[in-house]
Amino acid sequence: MRTVGLSTGKGDGAAVQLNITDAIALGDNLPLLVVAGPCVIESPQLCIDVAGRMKEICAELGLPYVFKASFDKANRTSMSSFRGPGLDAGLKALGQVKEQVQVPVLTDIHVPDQAAPVAEVVDLLQIPAFLCRQTDLLVAAARTGLPINLKKGQFMAPFDMKWAAEKIRLTGNNRILLCERGTCFGYHDLVADMRSIIRMRAIGYPVLFDATHSTQQPSGLGTESGGERGMVPALAAAAVAAGADGVFLEVHPDPDRALSDAASMLHIDSAPSLLARLQAIAALSGKK
Repeated sequence: MRTVGLSTGKGDGAAVQLNITDAIALGDNLPLLVVAGPCVIESPQLCIDVAGRMKEICAELGLPYVFKASFDKANRTSMSSFRGPGLDAGLKALGQVKEQVQVPVLTDIHVPDQAAPVAEVVDLLQIPAFLCRQTDLLVAAARTGLPINLKKGQFMAPFDMKWAAEKIRLTGNNRILLCERGTCFGYHDLVADMRSIIRMRAIGYPVLFDATHSTQQPSGLGTESGGERGMVPALAAAAVAAGADGVFLEVHPDPDRALSDAASMLHIDSAPSLLARLQAIAALSGKK
């Protein structure tokens, strides 16, 4: 078995594992990673509350946890949509989560100049799906040395993610996760093809499944995206059964009033039962 923290990126059948932090790793024979939080930073207190509750839930199940929230949603459907607090206030809020809740933190970046300042605060950088082929952004993120959660574009075939990941790997940073979040199907819908989990793992990197964004209906409500949050448990279960190394969930204490992705976000109270179910499925698939 290869050293934890390295994956080959060659699809050669070697072990697929990655160190996220000194305390958290994911991949073959390791517990299911949970990445969860509100879609966007609505307030520092909301982030602290959600992170604290998710930390408790995951600790009870023995699952590693990473908090996620965005400081800017640069790809909102409408100019009038809430985007978030911006870089400075957003990083301050994420820093408070790390300090007060003591959990690793993930956020996304949209332009190369954001990579270095964001990397000073967070533990993982995320590349949004629409930007997964932007070479300068990938290289800037990679040069921080942090793990990169690289989301598969809604327009991308899973095996083509090899070339996006290669842009990161060629900088010397091999700390890569690939993330499935659905593929465009018509104009206002996505389809989650679970073969993507298997095909992207064969590239040689751990794979997350974004169970909430996969239920989105892009621009389905005109000035905002719709979604079918009721489909999240079934899709998440299918992805874990197919071999996903972790799940990405957007959760909120009042999702219908969330300022972004309200239609697809889960109520945080549903997380314990869903994660327990996914943990059981993961165990049947060979994870601890």
